[in-house]
Amino acid sequence: MKGLLHHIELYVSDLERSVKFWGWLLEELGYTAYQNWPEGKSWKLGDTYLVFVQTEERFLDVPYHRCRTGLNHLAFHGESKEHVDLITKQLKNRNVRILYPDTHPFAGGESHYAVYFEDPDRMKVEIVAPTESGSTDA
Repeated sequence: MKGLLHHIELYVSDLERSVKFWGWLLEELGYTAYQNWPEGKSWKLGDTYLVFVQTEERFLDVPYHRCRTGLNHLAFHGESKEHVDLITKQLKNRNVRILYPDTHPFAGGESHYAVYFEDPDRMKVEIVAPTESGSTDA
């Protein structure tokens, strides 16, 4: 367990909107609801969990941007290419913006089958299918 990621905590501009977005996605990826309190919610998979916390009003004056210093994106393992395609379809049905549509699903290169999209705060998210060798190279 030494060195494995324990949890990631993300402050969000609108907790209700982020919970609606992330809840279905994380559950599709195998996460289960873990913690819930008025200012936050988390989902867990194995020993790792993701936490979403409402940003305090006084800190909402500068919006998140993935090109600033800090977190750029989260990349998750998908189950298969078909799973990536299913998630892509679900994202489109939810009117979520798919990034790099001209090169989707190979925006990361011909051997990198993935969907790239944005969460409600415009953080980039990636779901990557296993390669022929069974690994993902996110």
